[in-house]
Amino acid sequence: MLYQISGKQIDIGDALKIHVEQGLDAVVEKYAERPTDANVVFSRDAHEYVCEATVHLSTGLTAQARARATEIYGAFEQCCDKMEKQLRRYKRRLKNHHRERTSPVETIGASTYILASSDADEDTDTDTLQPIIVAEMETKVPSLSVGEAVMQMELAGAPILVFRNEGHDGVNVVYRRDDGNIGWIDPRNA
Repeated sequence: MLYQISGKQIDIGDALKIHVEQGLDAVVEKYAERPTDANVVFSRDAHEYVCEATVHLSTGLTAQARARATEIYGAFEQCCDKMEKQLRRYKRRLKNHHRERTSPVETIGASTYILASSDADEDTDTDTLQPIIVAEMETKVPSLSVGEAVMQMELAGAPILVFRNEGHDGVNVVYRRDDGNIGWIDPRNA
């Protein structure tokens, strides 16, 4: 597995890098079969250290965890525990429901835009109805079944997931509703 371990405005020593690699190896090898890469970023927020970890699996799943503690090793340990919990749930769900997937998840490229809210800039000219684009990024839209999309959305902790439905190659959306249930938008059936 490829590791990218870095710090935002703090130095990361070799001992911490070795500790992170050994800790994530133990967790990922226990619950995931083919991890591809991991990105771990340490930063400081006031008196606490923040650890953000992202692990990409060959099945297309991206597991993310974030933790904070007063010690940098403690932040990593909490983050590693959260990652282990996500991967354990993912493996349990795969065992129970999705045995038929043998190939990696296909993805297509798409653009993601972050738009400025109208409240943020009241001094600007409001005659145009076009929103101001704050950021534009590339993102991947996975080709999943509906069950896998719900699972990936829950594991990532995201409120919404856009995916390509494997059944008919149409673009679908799953989202968490205000009542706690999961909503599924399938324009093909509308």
